Amino acid sequence: MNGAECLLRTLLANGVDLCLMNPGTSEMQFVSALDRVPAMRGVLCLQESVCAGAADGYARITGRPAATLLHLGPGLANALSNFHNARKARSSIVNIVGEHSTQHLRYDAPLTADVEAFARPVSAWVRTLDDPLNMGAAAAEAVRESLRPPGGVASFIIPADHSWSESGEPGPSIASEPRRLTNPARISACSSILASGEPAAVLLGGSATSRRSIEAAARLGVPVFLNRYAACVPRGRKWSFARRVSYFPEHAEVLLAGIKHLILVEAEAPVSFFGYPGRRSTVAPEDCTLHVLATQQEDGCAALEALCGDAAFPPESTSPVMPEDGPLTPESLGAVLAALLPEGAIVSDEMVSCGEPINRALEHAAEHDLLPVTGGSIGQGLPVALGAALAAPHRKVISLEADGSAMYSLQALWTMARERLDVITVILNNRRYRILDIEMQRTGAGPVGPKAEEMIDISRPALDWLYLAAGLGVPATRATTAAEFAAQFRSALNASGPHLIEAVL
Repeated sequence: MNGAECLLRTLLANGVDLCLMNPGTSEMQFVSALDRVPAMRGVLCLQESVCAGAADGYARITGRPAATLLHLGPGLANALSNFHNARKARSSIVNIVGEHSTQHLRYDAPLTADVEAFARPVSAWVRTLDDPLNMGAAAAEAVRESLRPPGGVASFIIPADHSWSESGEPGPSIASEPRRLTNPARISACSSILASGEPAAVLLGGSATSRRSIEAAARLGVPVFLNRYAACVPRGRKWSFARRVSYFPEHAEVLLAGIKHLILVEAEAPVSFFGYPGRRSTVAPEDCTLHVLATQQEDGCAALEALCGDAAFPPESTSPVMPEDGPLTPESLGAVLAALLPEGAIVSDEMVSCGEPINRALEHAAEHDLLPVTGGSIGQGLPVALGAALAAPHRKVISLEADGSAMYSLQALWTMARERLDVITVILNNRRYRILDIEMQRTGAGPVGPKAEEMIDISRPALDWLYLAAGLGVPATRATTAAEFAAQFRSALNASGPHLIEAVL
């Protein structure tokens, strides 16, 4: 068999059965091989950043890698921002990048680029295939490296002639590397801290934001905080006691005030999203001592369970109340979502300025999984929702998306329509980059003048979301009041396939 077929069969042997792709000439052998290896599901995306974001969303829900197939250096470059988010999410992805044939590289053709240099900043592992006979072993290694704790992007670069050349048999099925157990001395030290009576708390990140981990943390009898940018966190009434660290540093400092010991479980010291004039970057109290219970590579859940707390599980928050009709605001929209969100939903959050009030409301919703922006690079929300829907077709996926950031990866809607995915996209349309109004003041840049206003306002011309969605194959409605939004959201929940609601704020 040729190299392309060998690659696909090796991926399948290692549990990778989905490939999100935007291929070009150098990848045609892989596209052709899909008909000879039908167990590999190929999903076409219209832009490479959608491939990367969807692979991220898929990994967050399944814990397994999908593959991406991209075209040379420029194709990879288009995907880098969402691979950046995937790196911060610690998502396992096998990123396959086509390269010119080896004999063609020396001519510096128009698409020639240093693909490895593009890949390294966002990848945990990078390799260019040196010989088609090594295809199977190298592909298996790529899967293993993507799964190596804490998880990451494994970028496998394949010259075109290595894909059409004879390669030999597929590579072996490899065993993934388990997370290391934490040092017992750290468990003992943290146990002593908890027994001391001094104000303490735990901060969970990485895989330690699982339900089992949070349940173990709750039994310790101290406040439980979550890394705001952890890849996937359970939310809703049952989990409202576990507080996500606030976005703005002032709010985070209030949340963490008085804590003398902060125990880190697969998490780093909490810091503000940006640096601001006259403010420190860390948000834990200055006299707070940080203690590492488990690193990112270790098993945080096992470490928490080893602490053996026996406190009662905290009570649920109150049930939501459907709001009366009135203007559609982030608060009223959040209340509607909280009242109607189905059990087991997946929420992809790229709300930006509207996020705080809506997420506060969702603390009273039914139990769901939240997929936040992990690396701060906007354009993640729609692709991550796409990947989550591919991972869990039996669950409702809700994409809560700011209007400005949605335009970065709007092409994801087309793939949702093509694959008939059960995604409800809510566009929070305030017709401007509202977060920049806030940050203009926070950074001391002064008032928004007429020229600065032109860089923040996106209402001229106004984005017509009904036409944009229809043009990409997704039915859409527009809501201007709380009652309209409630009716449209309820209708979308009762339907199948993708739907978009433009929420005019």
